[in-house]
Amino acid sequence: MTGVQDAIHIHVNGQARTWRSGATVADLLQDLDIQTERVAVELNLEILDRAVFGQRRLENGDRVEILGFIGGGTSTNA
Repeated sequence: MTGVQDAIHIHVNGQARTWRSGATVADLLQDLDIQTERVAVELNLEILDRAVFGQRRLENGDRVEILGFIGGGTSTNA
């Protein structure tokens, strides 16, 4: 992040975070070292299609829930 003016405030799995402005959901997952093939992402109470991860930019105040899949279809927060 280059400066405070380039920062946004988001919540990821219930934790407040400062993130870089202009980042996409795909950028967030990559920065958190989370592989997209094994997760579902809920953004502001809406489940996102994986196809839009690289297009959907994060905005100030967004709430992101990342759910990781484990064997048998059970999910847990990533």
